[in-house]
Amino acid sequence: MTSYFNERVKSPTADGSSLLSPTTPSTATAPRSNALQNRITSVLSASYADLEIRDALSILDERELQNTAETRRNLRLDVQQELVQCNGEIVRDFGKVAEQLQRIGASIQRLNDTCTELRKHVGAANRETGPMLDEARAILAEKQQVEKKQRLLDAFRAHFVVSDAELSILTASTEPVNDDFFRVLTRVKRIHHDSQVLLGSENQRLGLEILEQTSRQLSAAFQKLYRWVQREFKSLDLENPQISAAIRRALRVLAERPTLFENSLDFFAEARESVVSNSFYSALTGRPTDPDHPVMGKAIELSAHDPLRYVSDMLAWAHSATVSEREALEVLFISEGDEIAKSIQAGIESEPWSRTDDADGKTPFDGRKALNELVDRDLTGVLSQLRQRTEQVIQSHEDSTLSYKIANLVTFYCNIFSALLGPQSAIVDALRPLSDTAMRNFRSIMRNNVLNLQTDLVISPDDLTPPDFLTEALQTLTALMKSYDTSAVAADRAQRIAGFQPILQEALDPFLVGCENITKRLRTPNSHIFALNCLLTTQDTLRQYAFADRSEELRPRIREHEDQLSNAMHDWFLRQSGLDRLLTSVTTLHDLASSYKDPKQLASIAQQLDSFLPAATEDARTYLGQLEDRTLARRIVETAAERFCEDFEEMEQLIVEADEVRAKQVNGEAGTEDEEEVWLREVFPRTGDEIRVLLS
Repeated sequence: MTSYFNERVKSPTADGSSLLSPTTPSTATAPRSNALQNRITSVLSASYADLEIRDALSILDERELQNTAETRRNLRLDVQQELVQCNGEIVRDFGKVAEQLQRIGASIQRLNDTCTELRKHVGAANRETGPMLDEARAILAEKQQVEKKQRLLDAFRAHFVVSDAELSILTASTEPVNDDFFRVLTRVKRIHHDSQVLLGSENQRLGLEILEQTSRQLSAAFQKLYRWVQREFKSLDLENPQISAAIRRALRVLAERPTLFENSLDFFAEARESVVSNSFYSALTGRPTDPDHPVMGKAIELSAHDPLRYVSDMLAWAHSATVSEREALEVLFISEGDEIAKSIQAGIESEPWSRTDDADGKTPFDGRKALNELVDRDLTGVLSQLRQRTEQVIQSHEDSTLSYKIANLVTFYCNIFSALLGPQSAIVDALRPLSDTAMRNFRSIMRNNVLNLQTDLVISPDDLTPPDFLTEALQTLTALMKSYDTSAVAADRAQRIAGFQPILQEALDPFLVGCENITKRLRTPNSHIFALNCLLTTQDTLRQYAFADRSEELRPRIREHEDQLSNAMHDWFLRQSGLDRLLTSVTTLHDLASSYKDPKQLASIAQQLDSFLPAATEDARTYLGQLEDRTLARRIVETAAERFCEDFEEMEQLIVEADEVRAKQVNGEAGTEDEEEVWLREVFPRTGDEIRVLLS
């Protein structure tokens, strides 16, 4: 930037000192010294921190002026001259600016005039084009309305209108039922549902027409699907009925029409019943009904000579068929159960007339229950044949054991089918009467056997062993207990015991009553020996199985007969030894007084006792030789011998006391003639210890 102040550099003075350098005065006067001192004081007292002073000093320093007297005198003038020059230059420069501003003002005026003209032309153009613009705006608005209506129409047709090709896929019988069919069906159902929205508009005619049209299309589609499902069921490999995903999907969709769904299941059940019945007949006879499916294994009727195996094979085949049917149909009703239930609920809502009073508030479809019911219906024909043949086996064999085993076998399979299909299953309801029939036949045969044994119930065996009818009854009962043990499913011991009690009442109690009647006609001890043989044999037989054990019931009766037999054995000891006469006639010391005068009776008893004792134990065992339980016989002999020893010791004590009394009397009598005295102890010398040793 050009400075308005010209720099002036003065040459140094002649004496070489600078402008600001102080001069040394030659002389000093008093006034001059005071003035100088004042100036120095003024300079020294001045503040050089002021910015203006500093700026002035800086400018002077930049000019590089010499501190001379002339420079100091001309400094002010030079500064003013430079200031005037600068002001002149400024005025000249502003003059040029003023000229430029004048030219700009003229240009702006011309622009204003031009804009005024343009506004006039634009206003005229607006007045001329205004009607055309209004018309164009109206046309554009109409175009937008038309485009909006076109989009609405396209959306309506895309959502509510079914094309001819889709309608052909949905209703034409020549078109297959595939994914396209279900896709179109889903779309039509959505249209049918969404058409209800149109009923809320001002013009309900369109909604009613679409609703009616889609209803006809859906009805035709469900009829086509129903016929297709029937054809698929006909062509299904019923020997291996694995339902495909397409059929499962078709049934799930068809469930929206409960009537068609039930008809489809009825058709399938009828077809399966026929095929399973034919398969069962083929398994029975060994002749296949279908050449493509030969019979595996031997014919069941080949084992008809063994009735129990024959019935067991038929029940086993029915169980195997039930499991196969359940596994084949489980894919349909278990994996798709919730979907079918939802579809049936939707169908009931669309078909109010198909709703039952019991269905309100409850689940309309139970997949597992439907599966069990369908399996029941599939095996209806098999159960009819099985029931007929089993009843024929029961009625043609007069064997109580066979009837009971068949009843147990049928009950066993009833429990299996109940766990598999539920207690309300038709299969279980069909098998229970078979078990009841077998049990009735069992009871009838047992009662007939008891009636036929009336003559045997009068005759007692000579060897006092259990009679043949009881032995046969126990053998039969053993077979019944074994059958019950292998077929009973109750884990609780009390339930097992209670379940077998009716069998004991039919197969055992009448024969025990017959044995009691025989016992009453026998004499002691044979009656007790016979009763013990029968009761002990029965107890040993029943102990084989805990559920049939009657030890607590039989033990008091056995104990009673044992006590009675022990009493009889005791009486035998007394009779054989002759001690019974002594015990009968002697009860006090006074009763022995006559024996001193006539000791023959006591001597006879002593002699009989001596002859009895050596073989007493063997004779006693022989006396109880017909008692089959030798341990019990030994215990009875020991008990009777112990009682005999106690009786003997009591009599021995009386004899000793009688001799002591007699000795006192003899010693107290004075002046009597010396006669040989008879002492009872000498006549009856045996002691209790000797008796125990001989009878041990």
